[in-house]
Amino acid sequence: MKAVGNAPMNFLRQTTRAILATLVLSLGACNSASILKGAGYSDARLAGRIDRAYEARDACLARNATPSVGGEPDIATIAKAVSLSCMPETNRLIAIVNPYQDPWVTTAMLKDNDDKAMRYVMLARGEARN
Repeated sequence: MKAVGNAPMNFLRQTTRAILATLVLSLGACNSASILKGAGYSDARLAGRIDRAYEARDACLARNATPSVGGEPDIATIAKAVSLSCMPETNRLIAIVNPYQDPWVTTAMLKDNDDKAMRYVMLARGEARN
């Protein structure tokens, strides 16, 4: 049995550990501009490949997002079509960023792709600011 007198000391140790863990994780998060990109910055070549893959995907989305023409479907439908048209670039990006095929990462990357497509469509239509 533990002595009752050690309870404050154990609490202090646990609290100190929690604070240190939070501090370490916070400092690590500040080191990278993006959580997804941050995984590759310790390897300069991989970081370059990731940056180029993001640029290629974003260029495709921007190129395929067109201004509105009369009789077009709603923005969400157009954004989905733009997102699908850039799937080869998106798949290359996912393959580089997520080599172990974590489904959570893939899902987040696909959501980011859809969100970016929506943003580029809205920019092309003049409904959003850059």
